[in-house]
Amino acid sequence: MRRTRILTAALALAAGLLAGTPPVLAAGSAPPKPLAAESYTWKNARIDGGGFVPGIVFNRKEKNLAYARTDIGGAYRWQQSSKTWTPLLDSVGWANWGHTGVVSLASDSVDPNRVYAAVGTYTNSWDPGNGAVMRSADRGASWQRTDLPFKLGGNMPGRGMGERLAVDPNRNSVLYLGAPSGKGLWRSTDSGVTWSQVANFPNVGNYVADPSDTSGYTSDNQGIVWVTFDESTGTSGSATKTIYVGVADTDNAVYRSTDAGATWSRLAGQPTGYLAHKGVLDTVNGRLYIAYSDKGGPYDGGKGRLYRYTTATGTWTDISPVAETDTYYGFSGLTVDRQRPGTVMATAYSSWWPDTQIFRSTDSGGTWTKAWDYTSYPDRQNRYTMDVSSSPWLTWGANPSPPEQTPKLGWMTESLEIDPFDSNRMMYGTGATVYGTENLTEWDSGGKFTIKPMVQGLEETAVNDLASPPAGAPLLSALGDIGGFRHTDLAKVPSMMFTSPNFTTTTSLDFAESNPNTVVRTGNLDSGPHVAFSTDNGANWFAGTDPSGVSGGGTVAAAADGSRFVWSPAGAGVHHTTGFGTSWSASSGIPAGAVVESDRVDAKTFYGFKSGRFYVSSDGGATFTASPATGLPSGDSVRFQAVPGTKGDIWLAGGASDGAYGLWHSTDGGASFTKLSGVEQADTIGFGKAAAGASYQTLYTSAKIAGVRGIFRSTDRGASWTRINDDAHQWGWTGAAITGDPRVYGRVYVATNGRGVIYGDTSDAGGGGDGGGGTDPTPSPTGACAVTYTITNQWSGGFQADVKLANTGTSAWSGWSLSWAFTGGQTVSQLWNAEYAQSGASVTAKNIGWNGTVAAGSSVSFGFTGNWSGTNAKPAAFKLGEQTCAVN
Repeated sequence: MRRTRILTAALALAAGLLAGTPPVLAAGSAPPKPLAAESYTWKNARIDGGGFVPGIVFNRKEKNLAYARTDIGGAYRWQQSSKTWTPLLDSVGWANWGHTGVVSLASDSVDPNRVYAAVGTYTNSWDPGNGAVMRSADRGASWQRTDLPFKLGGNMPGRGMGERLAVDPNRNSVLYLGAPSGKGLWRSTDSGVTWSQVANFPNVGNYVADPSDTSGYTSDNQGIVWVTFDESTGTSGSATKTIYVGVADTDNAVYRSTDAGATWSRLAGQPTGYLAHKGVLDTVNGRLYIAYSDKGGPYDGGKGRLYRYTTATGTWTDISPVAETDTYYGFSGLTVDRQRPGTVMATAYSSWWPDTQIFRSTDSGGTWTKAWDYTSYPDRQNRYTMDVSSSPWLTWGANPSPPEQTPKLGWMTESLEIDPFDSNRMMYGTGATVYGTENLTEWDSGGKFTIKPMVQGLEETAVNDLASPPAGAPLLSALGDIGGFRHTDLAKVPSMMFTSPNFTTTTSLDFAESNPNTVVRTGNLDSGPHVAFSTDNGANWFAGTDPSGVSGGGTVAAAADGSRFVWSPAGAGVHHTTGFGTSWSASSGIPAGAVVESDRVDAKTFYGFKSGRFYVSSDGGATFTASPATGLPSGDSVRFQAVPGTKGDIWLAGGASDGAYGLWHSTDGGASFTKLSGVEQADTIGFGKAAAGASYQTLYTSAKIAGVRGIFRSTDRGASWTRINDDAHQWGWTGAAITGDPRVYGRVYVATNGRGVIYGDTSDAGGGGDGGGGTDPTPSPTGACAVTYTITNQWSGGFQADVKLANTGTSAWSGWSLSWAFTGGQTVSQLWNAEYAQSGASVTAKNIGWNGTVAAGSSVSFGFTGNWSGTNAKPAAFKLGEQTCAVN
């Protein structure tokens, strides 16, 4: 199960919940041995956000020190100088991928250098490892880990409640951790090094979202959900006496100790029928505020209340801003203004439509105002303005009818925090981003405060597929929850995700190798088509038509020339079509659910894989034949790709630790495969620009080689490998997709499950050293040549052409350079499968490394789009170097 998904119709925008679940992995036996890594620079292809941020934590002692936790993408620290986030858990490796899910985070208010993270992604079988508490004495730059005897659920229901992890503000060697699954309350007295259960804590919780769920995901006991200290009941160096603990129990939600945890009792007089999502204490006024919901969240919740508990008298007061009958949501996102005691805010976290709501009180909950309200339904008036120019995709390209607006104020708003040092700054997390304001107090004076994304540097997308075409945009991505993007500049946030249609999750994408303007993608959508096409390199899209029975995206492949497509959707068997999917026909000879790919040279050749068998079609996907190849992985955790420029050259990666696992190569169209002996495990395979002097594309893989898990590169067809990441850059699970860049030597794009698209650039001068990849010397091939120049499409002012260069001599070429002159004033606008330069009428096209070797009797092809006026005559003559070619 390489791409397991949790899907429900109500969660179309619930970023994070729908993130991919990596396969179950065998536990690592020993720490990996050091392996020399080439010097690489690693960055994110900027999307900014993309997933659920359930927790934001400000340090109470040091100004501008703040952290964010994500459900699948690790933790981050705020950098005030640049107003960006720095990732802190990229060192989490393959074997411990679950530790990228952060269920809680605590910043030490005694020693601000210390920070703690409770990590673990799932409490059910999806995560094979137990949870852990990570501790850092340098603000997350480095970590030590204590493994726990139970699992934690950073991506489980209830993950927006908290914080479950807390540091005693008077004696900071003492920490508490609330556990799920009936494991109770845990305590450390040595700064998180060792932990033991608080044996006398009376309630382990009993709330489960759905007891009938046999997977264990929604049927797990959500347990102990928050811990809050009353720092006024302790002195420096002595343990705080009064501690409040929230429990997932609708009848017994809040407990208290007044003797530093020696004894505990249910808080008398508390409301029942609700779960206490948050408990925030205003020690100046002696008031504990509690946000209640009837559900655990972060996406469900139908009723809610806000209560205030006066610590000196034990009095409970319902301070809810609306009547219970008027709520259709639960409350969370609770915060108080430490600079202005008595100011409290909360969110209606589960108000999906028409928008979330934020409430604010400046008199301890006596009266409230709303972030927006109706004037005359459906019209509404906002106390805020929103500026999403830094992340324009947050509008979703939508044009909703009132009272809905775009961009939304948010959804799944379980985290909201006022800066304890600055009453004007507030941050809150949503299902897709972190929003914030720096003029919050305008709310109280009748002005409008400005909300902007405060998310740069925090990248939290689950990546399913990647493509780097030889022309056009350097990167196309298929993502969970927010569909995917076309990156024309890796350092800039794209203006919009893929739309028309907007898949909730894109499962697969492909482009036509010799015509990369043609792109196809498939994905999941609650209602509507599951396949879409583009004829301009992914800039614009139009929907195709589904075959009968399709329920999900599956995998899709485009023919080398874009003339046809093969699709293996969920819910239906493999299908093929010519044109753009207006009519599909069932393919024969291949089982449903097979992974499909295309040959990158022959437009009628497609490949498939399912349950240990490889399948080949030579008639455009109409019929497939099982290959006689044996020894391939028996499971379906497999990725394979065909090499551009060479027909039938295929690499296959995948397997499982209990069977065949590794990397295989075929040079005969899948009729036979050879397993690479030096690769112990491999999960992805991709290709990029050849190294200087090499004739074969560079290989990239996420694999285990020489006992070490990492990202590897080979410039000699897999004979030798170099690890190009290091132990500080591992990103958990990286088994979904990888690709090199065909235009930039050494550049690789890595799919992560929660840290977005990572790309690396090499400092290796052997690839050319100019940042744009190596450039081979101008070749001087000898022997006869022939050129076929075909105009494949023409329109007013523009055209598309294919050029086929044949080696009609008796010896192979190790590189080629073809030149010609236009006679009608034509200009090349975009060219693929070759590098080119144009000066006036003269054009020179040269191989791009991987297609430089052309055997005698073979040919190489490239294509381009161009502009013309007057006439569009074909060139009369072509030269290969200084040699004139025959023209067909």
